[in-house]
Amino acid sequence: MKPIISPSILSADFAHLAKDIEMINQSDADWAHIDIMDGVFVPNISFGFPVLKYVAELSTKPLDVHLMIVEPQKFIPEVKALGAHTMNVHYEACTHLHRVVQEIREAGMQPAVTINPATPVTLLQDIISDLYMVLIMSVNPGFGGQKFIPHSLEKVRQLRELIDYAGANTLIEVDGGVNLETGKALIDAGADVLVAGSAIFGTPDPIETIRQMKAL
Repeated sequence: MKPIISPSILSADFAHLAKDIEMINQSDADWAHIDIMDGVFVPNISFGFPVLKYVAELSTKPLDVHLMIVEPQKFIPEVKALGAHTMNVHYEACTHLHRVVQEIREAGMQPAVTINPATPVTLLQDIISDLYMVLIMSVNPGFGGQKFIPHSLEKVRQLRELIDYAGANTLIEVDGGVNLETGKALIDAGADVLVAGSAIFGTPDPIETIRQMKAL
């Protein structure tokens, strides 16, 4: 089964955003990955809902929305209004994670949970069957272009075992330092979805790079 490829809009050229979104539309990419940062949960600020509305209007790919913010449950209606396919919240940002997951699903979106590099996958064992997807951060969240953390491969393997043991169909997504080399290792370890930013947008032919990632 071919991996799902979700190019990260955060690495696009915002002076020519429409052109880069159209590139994703024309490519073999499956989703468009959108990172929302608040400068509190992570040390950076990305873009707000007016920009996201523009992205949503232009994109023909399902939106894979990743909220790196405190109290993400407050923005379920706004993410829903974008027509998002997946709403991804951080384990570390949700005191009542099970409730947030239920609210995302009740809003008509697929619920996903992200874990930071220092968060063990075992903490998800009681909720794994309720999740459409788990995102493993393979860099510290907040900035693009960081170096891949090698231990992420072991976390993917552990998560795959946890999912299989539970008899769940949960997808494994990985974001951070993903390129053709690390992407192949991640797929071999059990990942289903690859998020890539600079490794796609920083190449001379992004459409060809996406095609190669899809073929991993």
